[in-house]
Amino acid sequence: MRSLIQLLEAHNLTVDSKFKKQLEKAIKHLETKDKVLLLTTSNRGEYLIKELKDKPKSTRIAEVIQERLGAHKCTLVDVSKLKIYSCEGNVSGIDGNRCGVRDAKLKDEKKNPSGHHRCWASINNEDDELWKVSLPLFQSQAVVFLGSVRWGQANAIYQKLIERLDWIENRHTTLGERNIVQDIETGFIFLGQNWNGLDVVKTQKQVHQFYGFKPVDVLYFN
Repeated sequence: MRSLIQLLEAHNLTVDSKFKKQLEKAIKHLETKDKVLLLTTSNRGEYLIKELKDKPKSTRIAEVIQERLGAHKCTLVDVSKLKIYSCEGNVSGIDGNRCGVRDAKLKDEKKNPSGHHRCWASINNEDDELWKVSLPLFQSQAVVFLGSVRWGQANAIYQKLIERLDWIENRHTTLGERNIVQDIETGFIFLGQNWNGLDVVKTQKQVHQFYGFKPVDVLYFN
């Protein structure tokens, strides 16, 4: 097995000692899990991808983590490449809060084998691919979001994703049902030389806790 330094170099990543130590602690913790999901949310334009072979640094960090853990126990999903529609705001529609109700269940056993996926946007848009996130999510013991801090906040792809997962929170906070993610640990590794990076990490940790997940300190850093 290659060392962390070797993997970082192989992915053309230069990090300072503090970040390296944080990453080592995160990987060490994730090694205790049987099933880990990594969700990357940064993007690049087609020219940068095809002509310059560029790839977001957070995505390369995710690839390093996956290589250390092994693809057999670590799934990596690039959310930027999925077709995910915007949240419809069904928590406050004219007919009341209908987010995550039983009628919103995605009726496709391939896409929703657990039956947990309940989102109207998935039903109203047949080509919506949020199921490619929820399916491995409900099979995992830990999920780590990775991406970039842009203009003082988490990037737009992450924001679209987390809004579309609102039905997870609404099911137990409003509908009074069981918390279906109470045993899933979370992390948030966001890169970017941005003045608000630490606050973004702190805020999203609170969001994940509010949603019902189990945030783990060593998996949150910028």
